[in-house]
Amino acid sequence: MILGHETSAVVEAVGCEVKHLKVGDRVATEPAVPCERCSYCRSGVYNLCPDIACHATPPYHGTLVKYFLHRAAYAFKVPDSVDNEEAAMIEPLSVAVHSCKRSGVTVGSRVLITGAGPIGIYTLMAARAYGATRVVLTDINEERLKLARELGADQTILVTKELSEEELVAKVKEAFGDGEQPDISLECSGAPSCSRLVLLATKSGGVAIQVGLGPPNVSLPIADAAIREVTILGAFRYKDCFPTAVAMAASGKLNLKALASHRFDFKDCLEAYKVAKSGAGMKVIIKVTE
Repeated sequence: MILGHETSAVVEAVGCEVKHLKVGDRVATEPAVPCERCSYCRSGVYNLCPDIACHATPPYHGTLVKYFLHRAAYAFKVPDSVDNEEAAMIEPLSVAVHSCKRSGVTVGSRVLITGAGPIGIYTLMAARAYGATRVVLTDINEERLKLARELGADQTILVTKELSEEELVAKVKEAFGDGEQPDISLECSGAPSCSRLVLLATKSGGVAIQVGLGPPNVSLPIADAAIREVTILGAFRYKDCFPTAVAMAASGKLNLKALASHRFDFKDCLEAYKVAKSGAGMKVIIKVTE
């Protein structure tokens, strides 16, 4: 199947009823298009639509082509201040926006993010944009943590095999200082150990949200979370987040391109995917040219 779902494009043609876009507009495309008829769509949670069609999700092809058709309501015009590479990153930024909105990140929030990959880094940016006053990231890769610090993390924690779970929780508490713990923890790695960490490290009465997807079954400290009234949330893609993500990108306060580690032309896509598979880069950009 054809891959590609984080996409920016130029409008080449529009349907007769499309009013908000015209030929030549540059857009960021929301890849998941719901049925707009079911109870989920009608109640405003269209990301949970059972008949949603998403680019590069079987049986639907993706956008790594010169031309593709897309529902106009899910194509968002980007201003001149947002270039094509940044526009392609609106999709992962929307994942971060959704998780921050859903978990309640706001002015003054103390935030823990597990995983300093692309989603973790974009979540750092979104949390800052929403007003988080302290953000701490964890990861097993020091280079990624270094980038997180450069992009605004107050502190980072390198996770090693030698650290026990209790020691890691203690390190999180130390990172927030003065006996404080994170109000909100966002798990962005998909690692089972991190799914446990966000429940154990979040303050009593706080919120832990699962953003990253890992194994279908994970052993979790539910009793500990329950007696401390930690609210556990899930997050799936996004809903109504692209306009906010575009506005964040247009503000100039987010360095989205800091994650663009490699760039390839369309003819070199195979090499691009080899680089992505190797884990050598963060975001691999493919430019579809004539």
